[in-house]
Amino acid sequence: MLMADLGALRLHYRIDGDPEGAPLVFANALGTDLRLWDKVIPLLPEGLRIIRYDMRGHGLSDAPPAPYAMGALVRDLEGLLDHLGVRGAVLVGLSIGGMVAQGLAVKRPDLLRGMVLSNTAAKIGTAAIWRDRVAQVQAGGIEPLADAVLERWFPPAFRATPEARAWRNMVTRTTIDGYAGCAAAIGGTDFYTTTAALSLPVLGIAASEDGSTPADLVRETIELIEGARMVLIRDAGHLPCVDQPEVYARHLTDFLRELDHGRRDRAEDVVDK
Repeated sequence: MLMADLGALRLHYRIDGDPEGAPLVFANALGTDLRLWDKVIPLLPEGLRIIRYDMRGHGLSDAPPAPYAMGALVRDLEGLLDHLGVRGAVLVGLSIGGMVAQGLAVKRPDLLRGMVLSNTAAKIGTAAIWRDRVAQVQAGGIEPLADAVLERWFPPAFRATPEARAWRNMVTRTTIDGYAGCAAAIGGTDFYTTTAALSLPVLGIAASEDGSTPADLVRETIELIEGARMVLIRDAGHLPCVDQPEVYARHLTDFLRELDHGRRDRAEDVVDK
């Protein structure tokens, strides 16, 4: 079990794969932890240094008092990557993890060579919606919201499986400060202007049955970024890495190969000159 001491905060993280491999970093969604990626990891190519972490207030990471600012969540990931000496990573962020990814790409472009924005947007919902969510959680906990969360997360067929119960347990066992704090961070974030200025390679992933970040919302953000492209996963919900892991892993693998191919081409261009 690995904990990164970032001074004011300790983050739980895990590293799989090749310790000397190309870094691939995953940032989780609200109400989940690093287990969000369990089904995808075994399906990825060999030779990767796979880094996952629990966002503050989630999993085994520290849970400071709410509310949180998006800038703090970006600093957490920045601090973790600096702690691990990571440069030139591909960062995969889902939902709030995708917002953190956008913020980090603007602040520290030296850390990233590519980014996957999965089931996310430059702005998700409205400040009023998220203020209400924070108030509900602080007043009555997460349990009263859990069924509605699962409806947004998964299609009906997946919600009927025994596994869905585990995901319900995960969201309800998130700390109140962690859930409310990150919800406040989402409500206070609008990255339209800064995300539109990004120039690194980006893959957007959307899902046809996503009740939290519909495909059109994801597309709107991806179209802000010059050269970015988007894929749509059919019959998947807000967490397609869970209900369609094989398809998700295939798109991620294709993107990684495109990046590697482009890097080889650039190297060959330099040699030719």
